[in-house]
Amino acid sequence: MAESQVEINQTKLSIIQGDITRQATDAIVNAANSSLMGGGGVDGAIHRAGGPAILEECKQIVARQGRLPTGQAVITTGGNLKAKHVIHTVGPIWHGGGKGEAELLKSAYQNSLKIAAENHLASVSFPSISTGAYGYPVEKAARVALEAVISFLRENVTSIKEVVFVLFDSRTFEVYSAALQELAGEKK
Repeated sequence: MAESQVEINQTKLSIIQGDITRQATDAIVNAANSSLMGGGGVDGAIHRAGGPAILEECKQIVARQGRLPTGQAVITTGGNLKAKHVIHTVGPIWHGGGKGEAELLKSAYQNSLKIAAENHLASVSFPSISTGAYGYPVEKAARVALEAVISFLRENVTSIKEVVFVLFDSRTFEVYSAALQELAGEKK
């Protein structure tokens, strides 16, 4: 399996192609919608693989605090998944790039990492947030995602020792790998 990786502040950041529902990291991140009720794409796959316990906790969160705003994140059990937890975050819907999408996407990644750190988790897997049904162009999203994660890891000393981007198809994997090489090159 192809893999690209770099180390940032004692944390391994890697990019792999695979199925996020099979990852054994402490948490996997779900690209959720604001209702937290499951849906298509990664969201549906995580709810199907993790079983009803995840949805139950999501319902309790929504009952307590309402819909999850774009860019925010919450944590639930991992249910039947190998991962102990699912961090649900809502990425932005792409409207052409002029409506704060990049800031909201950055916030989705950074708030997910913040919740992982607050829960003393050591490893987190991310999908490519917002690039499916929400229409965010993968080339733009990859750069925002990686910059968000890299800056979070540089600026915070946390329990997180490993961050993995798990990308479902080869095109998305290639785009993220190229973006990581570019960013790693720029920071030397």
